[in-house]
Amino acid sequence: MDKKLEFCPLFIGLTIVQIEAVLGQVSYQIKKFSRGQTVVLSGEECRYLYIVMEGSVKGEMNDFSGKVIKIEDIEAPRPLAVAFLFGKDNYYPVNIVANSDVKFLIIPKTSVLQLLQLNEIFLNNYLNVVSNRAQFLSDKLRFISFRSLKGKLAHYLLNLSGGEAKEVVLPHSQEELAEMFGVARPSLGRSIRELHNSGIIKASAKYIQILDKKALLEL
Repeated sequence: MDKKLEFCPLFIGLTIVQIEAVLGQVSYQIKKFSRGQTVVLSGEECRYLYIVMEGSVKGEMNDFSGKVIKIEDIEAPRPLAVAFLFGKDNYYPVNIVANSDVKFLIIPKTSVLQLLQLNEIFLNNYLNVVSNRAQFLSDKLRFISFRSLKGKLAHYLLNLSGGEAKEVVLPHSQEELAEMFGVARPSLGRSIRELHNSGIIKASAKYIQILDKKALLEL
């Protein structure tokens, strides 16, 4: 078993020896997918817990016009759709596509239930991951409620700064940000230039200096 699993949010606090021991009591499988391959489709029933062991995947969805909107990238060693494994409507809300060649640890739902009963650390970690996910989705909902692209951009920059820093480094390219915002890359670039020309920010490649925080808050 890959030692990187010690850093998976579901196994934090357990050594690789302890992880192997607890997994040895349940059923699971290891499966690989190639870059660009669809792992699961939106609307599929969530019957297995997928944990990325190597590589990365992305969650994306299509709007009614057919435009693809990327929700997020998920790197190893993180789990997928933990909050959707249980509940009444336990269906994947997005498509999961491999960003690179990827390897998964796949645990059936019945085995996850066993793990929750067998190990208190795993139980506590699972609850924390579900709670964190709920908070993330709440933030995402608030983000998409902004109608204008400038409003979304202002919200993103303020969050990135933590409300304190005056200079931030964009962790994503403009193309990746455009996917996150669900807009065309030229539209995003134009909004950044307009904020720059208005003296609200100073943009230089990935470096953004916040010059007028009040104006960002108003947006």
